[in-house]
Amino acid sequence: MDSKESKKDSLDIAGRIYDVSDYKRKDTLSSGLAKTHEQVSDTYTEGEMQSVVDDVDGKNIEIKGEKAEEESQ
Repeated sequence: MDSKESKKDSLDIAGRIYDVSDYKRKDTLSSGLAKTHEQVSDTYTEGEMQSVVDDVDGKNIEIKGEKAEEESQ
C-alpha cells in the first residue's frame, strides 16, 4: 500500500462514527465503536455522582472531585 492509499484509509477510519449496525458487524472498528457507545451510554444513563474505582483486592476507591474536596474542608 502506498502512502496515498494509507492516508485515504486513515481518513476513512477517522471519519467513521457510531451506527446501530456496528453491533452486528464483525470488523474491529465497528466492534470498537459499538463497545465504546455501550460504555458511554451506560455511564450517562447511570448518572453516578460518586465515582469509584475497583481495587485489585475488591475494595472500592472513591474518586473525589474538586467540589467534594472543597466541601469537606
